[in-house]
Amino acid sequence: MMKSDVTIPKEKTLRTVTAKERKRKMALWGWFFIAPTFIGLLILNVIPLFQSLYMSFQSVSTFGTSTFVGLDNYLQMLQDPEFWQSLKNTFFYAAIQVPITIVLSLFFAVLMNTKIKAVGLYRTIFFLPMIAAPAAVAMVWRWLFNSEYGLLNAVLDKLGYSGSILWITDPEVAIWSIIIVGIWTNVGYNMILLLAGLKEIPKEYYEAAVVDGAGPLKQFFSITLPLLSPQLFFVSVTSVIGALQVFDIIFMMFDRTNLALKSTQSLVYMFFNESFVLNDKGYGSAVAISLVLIIMALTGIQLLAQKKWVTYD
Repeated sequence: MMKSDVTIPKEKTLRTVTAKERKRKMALWGWFFIAPTFIGLLILNVIPLFQSLYMSFQSVSTFGTSTFVGLDNYLQMLQDPEFWQSLKNTFFYAAIQVPITIVLSLFFAVLMNTKIKAVGLYRTIFFLPMIAAPAAVAMVWRWLFNSEYGLLNAVLDKLGYSGSILWITDPEVAIWSIIIVGIWTNVGYNMILLLAGLKEIPKEYYEAAVVDGAGPLKQFFSITLPLLSPQLFFVSVTSVIGALQVFDIIFMMFDRTNLALKSTQSLVYMFFNESFVLNDKGYGSAVAISLVLIIMALTGIQLLAQKKWVTYD
């Protein structure tokens, strides 16, 4: 009896130690798998953010020496007409591109969710712009927009439109050219996300709606939109953040001598120009930090607004 009394606690102790070790090993494996992403975010995002914040309070010379100037860079930014023009361009681009992209993405997602032939091929075609190199996409569109031998003007000429549109040289038209490219680039990615959400909606809901006499339009607004609202919320947040950071299309499509550049220049392009072309890294960092604050504010507003329209049940 005494032996058995001693043995039972030992077995319990061994089991407890084994469970703890197993839990610790699982935690270590978890950290091991997320380490590449975590290190990448730390090196490429977190550290540069704090470096930019520190540098925004400095005046950095051409030779790399820096002097603390306090809020001078921010005061200069608020008095700079180029900053306000870039801010206006950025907001205008986001305000037009994001809603159109989401509407088109939703339309094509619903269409791809129906039983049509070669649906997999269509999904691939829509998603291809997202995996193409931004530089290659911009160069192709630059050729399409060419006012002399571009494909778009050639098609318009065949349709009877007299005169060529200066897609990337007319300050009044250039911003719309950027918007067209932005929509074309992002529709496919957002469509895939919304399509995944549509697949999660139980078909029984639609069957019950048909029994109740609800038509396709009623089903869309009463079933599809409410149950798809979490995916729509995610797409809207990421789309706004992406639109406010537009840079590569502008950089590749517009030469520095292009008169339309000022009417399309975004805040990110201004940051690049100030930091790496004019070599005023302190002022450029202030522009970058202002954009970060704007994105944080808009994202916070979206997070608060989601309580009014997003359904998670």
